[in-house]
Amino acid sequence: MGRRGGQAAIVAAAIAALAATGCTDPAEVAEPVGTEPAPVVVFEPVGTFDEPVDMAWRRGDDGRYVVERDGRVVRLADDGSVVTVLDITDVTTSGGEQGLLGLAFAPNGELAYVNHTDREGRTAIVEYAVAADGTFAAPRRVFDAPQPSGSHNGGDLAFGPDGMLYIGLGDGSAGGDADRVAADPASVLGKLLRIDPRPTAGRAYGVPADNPFVERAGAAPEVWSSGLRNPWRFSFDRATGDLWIGDVGQDQREEIDLAPATGGRDAGKGTSFGWSAFEGELRYNVDVTADGHTPPFLAYPAEQGCAVSGGVRARGDATGSLEGWYVFGDWCAGKVWALEVIGAGPSMTAGRLEVLGDIGAVTALVDGPDGALYVISQHGPVFRLVPD
Repeated sequence: MGRRGGQAAIVAAAIAALAATGCTDPAEVAEPVGTEPAPVVVFEPVGTFDEPVDMAWRRGDDGRYVVERDGRVVRLADDGSVVTVLDITDVTTSGGEQGLLGLAFAPNGELAYVNHTDREGRTAIVEYAVAADGTFAAPRRVFDAPQPSGSHNGGDLAFGPDGMLYIGLGDGSAGGDADRVAADPASVLGKLLRIDPRPTAGRAYGVPADNPFVERAGAAPEVWSSGLRNPWRFSFDRATGDLWIGDVGQDQREEIDLAPATGGRDAGKGTSFGWSAFEGELRYNVDVTADGHTPPFLAYPAEQGCAVSGGVRARGDATGSLEGWYVFGDWCAGKVWALEVIGAGPSMTAGRLEVLGDIGAVTALVDGPDGALYVISQHGPVFRLVPD
C-alpha cells in the first residue's frame, strides 16, 4: 500500500485504545436503560490513510473513495489495494480547518464534486468527470465563496433525495459569528445551500426555482437553510429524506439538528437552526433575534466533546441492532455514539445515548450503498461498524 503501509501501527493503536475502554471485539456499549437492548457492534478495520476526512461511493463501482485532507482522493478496492484517483495538493490550502474536505458523486456516477479550500483560502466546489477506472479528470469550477478566516468553513456536500446538490458552509468567523452572517439571508455563509450543479442559462450552475429565498430581494438564492455555525457533516435519512446536521458549537454546546421531510422531500427548506442567536439551547448573541429558529434535536456540553462530527441514521440489514439509531462522532472526544430516535416525522424525540467506542479524532461517519456504517479517524484508520 505504499506510503500508507507504515501506518499499520496507527490502526493497531486505535484498536488497542478501544480495547482499553473495556470494549468487546472491540466495541464499548453502555448499559441499556430502556426496554430494548443497547446496540452492539464490532469496529472492523478496512484501511488506513493520510488524514482521512470523508468517504463516498460511486454508482456501479465497488470501490470506496476516501478523501485525504491534503488534497487527494484515493480508491480503496475490495482486495485492499489503493490508487490515487485525484491529486489537487498543488491547488489546495490544507491545515487547521482547511483542505480537501468533502466528496459527492452525481446519482448516475459519471461526475464527482469536491469541496476544497483553494490557494486564496476560498471554498471551491469543483466538478470532475469520472473515468471507468475511477480516475478524475476535466475539472470545472462550479461555485466558490470567500472565507473571512480559515475557521468554520464547513466542508460537506451531498446529493439530496431530489437530485440537487447541497453544500454546507460555516459562518467563516474566527469566533462568535463576528459579522453576524449566519442569520443574514444575503450571505451564503452559515448556511446549507442547494443548487443544480450543471451549467444553466450560461452560468456555471443553476438555482432551483423552489429554493426558499429565490423571490426575496437581497437574499442569496442558493440558500436552503440558515443559522449554522459550522455544519461539518450532514446527511439525509435514506428511508424518509429527513435532514440531519452535526453543527459544531462555540465553547458551550455541540448540537445535532433535525429537519423532517415532507413526502421524502424539502427537509430543512427555509429553516433557521438558531446560530448565532443561540448556541444549542443557550442564548448567545442578543443582537440577533430569538424568533423563528428551530431548536436542536440534541445538544451536549463541551465537557463531553468540542467538535461534533455528524453522522447518519442507520438503515438496512447491514446495520443490525443499530437500525433506526442516529450514529455520530465527535472529533475532540474521539467517541462514536448511537442516539435512539423515538417516533417519526415532526414528533421525533431523542432517547438513549449509548457509547459504541473511542477511536480518536473522528472526522466523519458515513453509510455505504448497503447501509453499512463506516467511521473515519483523522489519525488514519477507517473502520466498518459490524453488528455483533
